[in-house]
Amino acid sequence: MPPNGKPYALNLVNGVIYTSTPQGCGGNPNNFYSYDLATKKVGNWAPGSGGLWPRTGAAVGKDGTVYAGSGDGDYVPSQQIYGQAFIGVKQNPQTKALELKDWYAPVDAYWMRKRDLDFNTSSPIFEYKGKEYIVSSSKECRIWLMDTSSLGGEDHRTPAHRTPLICNEEVNFTMGVWGALATWQDAKGTRWVLTPFWGPKHTRFEAPIEHGQVVYGAVAAFKVVDDAKTGKPTLIPAWISRDMYMADPPVIANGVVYAYGSGESTTQRWAEPGHIGGSQGRIEESTHAVLYALDGETGEELWSSGDQIKSWNHFSGLSIANGRVYIGTFDGMLYCFGAASLPVRTSTSEAPASREAPSAASEGRREPRSAWTRHVRAQRPERAARWGASEGAPPSEGRKELR
Repeated sequence: MPPNGKPYALNLVNGVIYTSTPQGCGGNPNNFYSYDLATKKVGNWAPGSGGLWPRTGAAVGKDGTVYAGSGDGDYVPSQQIYGQAFIGVKQNPQTKALELKDWYAPVDAYWMRKRDLDFNTSSPIFEYKGKEYIVSSSKECRIWLMDTSSLGGEDHRTPAHRTPLICNEEVNFTMGVWGALATWQDAKGTRWVLTPFWGPKHTRFEAPIEHGQVVYGAVAAFKVVDDAKTGKPTLIPAWISRDMYMADPPVIANGVVYAYGSGESTTQRWAEPGHIGGSQGRIEESTHAVLYALDGETGEELWSSGDQIKSWNHFSGLSIANGRVYIGTFDGMLYCFGAASLPVRTSTSEAPASREAPSAASEGRREPRSAWTRHVRAQRPERAARWGASEGAPPSEGRKELR
């Protein structure tokens, strides 16, 4: 690929390396890229508008189709412009070129474009009752469930299922879902889908099990079940974790969900009197990461790293191998938590009683230094109380969609 671009994670499948680029860095177009190891041929495909942001790499289906969402951009498929869409491309077996296979664009793509609520996650693929599905999300903060045989139906605008808004009632482009979703299947055969999110949960979103007020972010878990009327698969909320300071992608091992709050400030502002702004401002406002182990079926906190991690994490994620969990931080440290400190899942048929989320101080983390950030967060309980009332409530799911 051209130099000075911004490639995201590499995924190697059947002798082909796949990646994607966003932001037009180095003057390069935003593309899917493939590199065939046997022939050394490069393939690429451009959505024509919008970057491709899957943090842990593009997903690859069982037939070799490569999937990623395109970021803020125009959606004009008649002109082969596929911004603000979820796209599948596939390598031509003869030429090794990447070619468009299918796509899905949300019905409110224009709204998402205007508000900078673009697709920006890696999307796990799984089988459910003999069919292959993929789930994705965006800063808008809902999940789309798509059948890989037809991502958006005949009109490319109809997914298999979409959830209501999980968070981002404020319509803030620094909140919502960032990073990657996760999926696993338990011993009883139940398929689970998990998503991290930033900011408080939507006041109209509820799960049967919730672990206290969510202010900074959390992990939400869903079960894949068939709708009683239509028989089609849907995502049903199961639990919401405790509060986490900017929750980032979870990883599941042996029925335990390992998740973490990155501790990073996500404020995006220019410098102004009393505020440094830019990347330096974000560095100074950031706190430290906290790693959590959660019961996979209930979201109950089994263990946390507390204040053992001294710095914050930016977009690198967790790794798990041989009974150890690894996380890197901004100060150049790599932390490893081993079997002696990690929990063994025991439980789970009964849901635990809901509890209040521990305060930031109880984890040893610092409160945000930015006065603006503290002010906005201080208003959230008041906003939640106001919007929870029947009179003066916002439109359904927080906004009216454009159709």
